[in-house]
Amino acid sequence: MENFDELIKEYAHLVISKGLNLHKGQRLLISCPVECAEFARICTSEAYHLGCKEVIVRWKDDDITRKKFLFAAEEVFDAIEPWEVLFFNSMAEEKACWLRIHAENPENMKNVDTGRIRRAQVSIGKTMEVFRKAQMKNLYKWCVCSVPIKSWAKTVFKNLSEEDAVTKLWEEVFSACRIVQGNSENNWKEHTENLKKHIDILNKYSFKKLHYKSSAGTDVIVELIDNSFWSGGREKTPDGETFSANIPSEEVFISPKKNGVNGTIVATKPLIYKGALIDGFSFLVKDGRIIDVHADVGEDVLRDAISVDEGASYFGEIALVPYNSPISQSGLLFYCTLFDENASCHFAFGRGFPCIEGADKMSEEEIQNKGINYSITHVDFMIGTSDMWINGITKEGAEVPVFRNGNFAF
Repeated sequence: MENFDELIKEYAHLVISKGLNLHKGQRLLISCPVECAEFARICTSEAYHLGCKEVIVRWKDDDITRKKFLFAAEEVFDAIEPWEVLFFNSMAEEKACWLRIHAENPENMKNVDTGRIRRAQVSIGKTMEVFRKAQMKNLYKWCVCSVPIKSWAKTVFKNLSEEDAVTKLWEEVFSACRIVQGNSENNWKEHTENLKKHIDILNKYSFKKLHYKSSAGTDVIVELIDNSFWSGGREKTPDGETFSANIPSEEVFISPKKNGVNGTIVATKPLIYKGALIDGFSFLVKDGRIIDVHADVGEDVLRDAISVDEGASYFGEIALVPYNSPISQSGLLFYCTLFDENASCHFAFGRGFPCIEGADKMSEEEIQNKGINYSITHVDFMIGTSDMWINGITKEGAEVPVFRNGNFAF
């Protein structure tokens, strides 16, 4: 690809300048796989160029992670390290920016004991509880992006050589993130402004419920919370600073009322959860709670995922994504939630976002009393189809077309 290195630099600049909107004097925490070290270095340079106080990097390695889950002592998976709790709590208190560079082998945890995965997730959730609560309230600026690695690229493009697969995946990442040399920032600004048009319409209607139907089998009614609001594209801290939490992002989203989801929800794309594949799955939901589960592949992993804690079997997010979005039109299955969720309308079981007026000044108990689900987990899965049909139901009982044939009706 022409100007390949320049496009990577432009991508890094977009992530730091628009994703995080990093300001002079702020500290930056980067979570990054070792295979993406070069991209982390470029992001670090961009951050210091903008006056970053300090960049702190926490490294991750798929192979080491897999060995730990296969061979480490049992008690390790229930451990909560005080120094890690202190580290993340201090980052949240300081309002340091957080960049998560996500890339992993989609099958890294294949044949790993699902009990170990669940126990580790519980301990990690407790370790990072304060940090993640602050994240959900947007008390600090954060962004998730992805960088191709060999194992991921070969999963997406099985028939290409390793080198060609990585190059091809880079091309798709650039396309999804609207990276065009010299125009990336303007492209991103225009895109987020278009998302805001849909958000403004949805917030104006202030729907009481949404009714979803599709040929895949989804037929579910979702109740929304009074005084809640839709969001997407650009987020805002309580101090009024904007940032983009996900690059790429095609979604507008809201949190449903915890006990207000009823019906059948059918996934239309596979889910990679903690390095394990889950496919052909569906949920039966009553009063917000998942009461039955089926999966053609990975049902034991899915059942563990929704039983991490009490809130894991309830829903924390519904998101609207047009079927004609660029990522959907690529026709690719990315085996990466950051991309696949932006190709399709999706739900997430687990923790909800406090998308309610005044949430930044509320306690966790007050937020939950409003109807926002609490959990240590948050897992997105895709339900969109080319014939997705969604009606919004107003407080007066009127029905308004929101989606027709997989796309916005307005």
